[in-house]
Amino acid sequence: MKKPKKRRVFAIIGIAVLVGIYALTMIFALMKSPEAKALLMASIYCTIAVPVILYGILLITRNARGGKGQEEGTGDPDRKRNDS
Repeated sequence: MKKPKKRRVFAIIGIAVLVGIYALTMIFALMKSPEAKALLMASIYCTIAVPVILYGILLITRNARGGKGQEEGTGDPDRKRNDS
């Protein structure tokens, strides 16, 4: 699998996870069961923590590669660098 396709698949999975978390937050806010408050608090925590953790992983992987993640700051992450 090429890198652009891999990135796109991971991006779509990430979007689906975040939308699911937001939907669950709304559902838990409207529930009237005894566990609803705990579930709502956990969902709100995940709404904040998951994007922060994903952003941290993104920063670590960019630094581990030794660069910005985008070749020479071109704005196009899939563009190959010309080292000649």
